Amino acid sequence: MEKDMCKNDGEAWRVLEFYSGIGGMADVSAQVVEAFDINDKANDVYELNFGHRPYQGNIQNLTAAELDMYGAHAWLLSPPCQPYTRQGLQKQSSDARAFSFLKILELIPHTVKPPHMLFVENVVGFETSDTHAKMIEILANSDYLTQEFILSPLQFGVPYSRPRYFCLVAIIYFVCMHVCAKRKPLSFRCQLLNNQLLRSPSPLLGNDDMTVITKHDQPDDSWDKLLESCDPVERFLEFSNSGDQVNTETGFLSTGTAAVDDFGAAEETVEVDRCVSIDHFLVPLSLIERWGSAMDSKRCCCFTKSYYQYVKGTGSLLATVQPKNKGKASSLKEQHLRYFTPREVANLHSFPGDFQFPHHLSLRQRYALLGNSLSIAVVAPLLQYLFAQAG
Repeated sequence: MEKDMCKNDGEAWRVLEFYSGIGGMADVSAQVVEAFDINDKANDVYELNFGHRPYQGNIQNLTAAELDMYGAHAWLLSPPCQPYTRQGLQKQSSDARAFSFLKILELIPHTVKPPHMLFVENVVGFETSDTHAKMIEILANSDYLTQEFILSPLQFGVPYSRPRYFCLVAIIYFVCMHVCAKRKPLSFRCQLLNNQLLRSPSPLLGNDDMTVITKHDQPDDSWDKLLESCDPVERFLEFSNSGDQVNTETGFLSTGTAAVDDFGAAEETVEVDRCVSIDHFLVPLSLIERWGSAMDSKRCCCFTKSYYQYVKGTGSLLATVQPKNKGKASSLKEQHLRYFTPREVANLHSFPGDFQFPHHLSLRQRYALLGNSLSIAVVAPLLQYLFAQAG
């Protein structure tokens, strides 16, 4: 049965969650009426944590009439990022992985009850792509306003650098059947931010002063300085020094270039949920000896789906032992480097403490799913801001 798109006071927002992954956008104060993802492993995780298995069919086959039937106020979309990454071929809209996203957007003008709001997430670089240009054109022609952001968890007190592009979209008018089918206005509170790309979270904190927002705009190359004001990394660790000999005076160490072919192969034989020893996550000395020259920068790096399999650009290692004499450098071997555990990566993505993986998923699969997920510390205030503007 089709639902009236006019939201009553106290009623939860009804949302469709496209490319739902492991549920980074599901943990919001809204009712997810349907989720969509083609990855069966991701859907296993989603079902375990949220009690509903996402639709696993090809969303390119969805019709406008089918989307109307859901009666959703908002569509949340986190489409594949590979067409826009620096390491990829950057085929943008000509990449087959971009087709479904554009198809969903192209259905909007054909819906009888278009969504009040959309929320789009992707990698930095999407904002300069032709897919982005097509998205903005479709939205403008369909009477939507946009406010765009590039934000990182570092700006929200999390010691983790994961800058991402976000687009908040609100329709200018929507039809409310409760008011004799009249068009009701819907817009962002601060009109000055419309069609702007911001690098400051100030509007999310209730500050619409453009002078303040511009002042707090954070250029990408300065975000690491925010690490000093973030929560200490110890608060995100699964292992402490109480029983596993890990020194909690920890530091991040970014990783250099290499495929970890000689490490991780044995993990498939380990029962992951019974693996409580920190030893399983230590970086072998052979790997440090071979690739240590590429491990030269202490910073908090973005975890990718290839973490634990490859070294370059896949995420940080943890230096669990710091020099006894402060100010004196120690060798990589002396720092007892280890990988972050999947639970710790989930913590840095701000997933709740009761978030869990099905027992049958291997370490590599867990890391891969986390690498494709979202930072809830960033997404949650963005969605709260979007829903508050539209409310």
